[in-house]
Amino acid sequence: MRFVFASYVYSPNFHEPEAWLKRINAYAGIQEALSRTNEVISIEQINYRGRHLSGGVDYRFKQYWAVALRFYPRKLNRFIKSLQPDVVVIQSLNFPLQVMLLRLILGRRVKIIVQNHAERPATGLKKQLQRLADNYIDAYVFASYAMGVEWVAAGNLASAAKIHEAMEVSSVFYLVNAEVAKQHTGVTGNPVFLWIGRLNENKDPLNVVKAFLRFTQQEPNARLYMIYHTDELLPAIRAMLDANSHLGHNIVLVGKVPHHDLLYWFNSADFIISGSHYEGSGAAICEAMSCACVPVVTDILSFRMITNNGVCGILYPPGDENALLEALYKTRQIDLWDKRKRSLEYFKTNLSFEAIARQIERIAQSL
Repeated sequence: MRFVFASYVYSPNFHEPEAWLKRINAYAGIQEALSRTNEVISIEQINYRGRHLSGGVDYRFKQYWAVALRFYPRKLNRFIKSLQPDVVVIQSLNFPLQVMLLRLILGRRVKIIVQNHAERPATGLKKQLQRLADNYIDAYVFASYAMGVEWVAAGNLASAAKIHEAMEVSSVFYLVNAEVAKQHTGVTGNPVFLWIGRLNENKDPLNVVKAFLRFTQQEPNARLYMIYHTDELLPAIRAMLDANSHLGHNIVLVGKVPHHDLLYWFNSADFIISGSHYEGSGAAICEAMSCACVPVVTDILSFRMITNNGVCGILYPPGDENALLEALYKTRQIDLWDKRKRSLEYFKTNLSFEAIARQIERIAQSL
């Protein structure tokens, strides 16, 4: 089959194909895996025009005005048609009008799949457009089937019949020797927990810090390393650590690190921890699992999927400090080697580039 991947978003801050593909490598790997058994063309829109072949994928770099993409994407849609696809995969459910116009140009032979990327069901006029566009779309891909059902319950999609489950991104990381990794990161402690994410209310780092401080009263050797690239709640976290200075050394505020260095951080940790109230998928958790970290994460739809309903991790209700504390205590009671093995095996069979590509191919073949 010939797959064409496209979106209606223009990213003018990137000027070179190599830099852009590095930026999207957590998604590009899926297309590369899919290209081993199919023809894959990916239309990318940055401040560059040209053709670029990489990893078996035929990248076509185009430039269309953002206003045109938003209201009348005729040129992009015609270009998609000129590629004679069997299947078109559109990124994001936020472009119902554009997809309807695309269907009018493509006709009914070509299958259109729309992939969710953390967007929530719209309201108002866009909700009505999403509902109308449902008649023009053959399939939807959500990181969790249950997340797609939420769109049906909200009235944005007519039924769950077109909803399929596949992770939106995967991981470029892999196992390395833990001692080598720790020499790179300087991590100490037993056990070692890792936090990666924004310090905002949705990620709820305050609840994580509160529970972890209580945990270290019984487990003084435990360490939590926090890597973050936004710092909205950092003053509140520092104030909390100052108020518990006798335990403060158990939580290390690392801050920003280059993405490629996360290979060593994941391989230095036993557990990846999250306090999120909502996630479209959970890229950091997926990356951690590729390095055999055990997830201790909130019981939300995407994390249920990513942990196989807790089989390869530990789930707790979001925002519940006592429940998180109990989850932390469970980390001392489980067979850590077995959980790490389950985490890595589930990543390989369900969350890897190859696994996601197989899922997308099966969806396309079923249409």
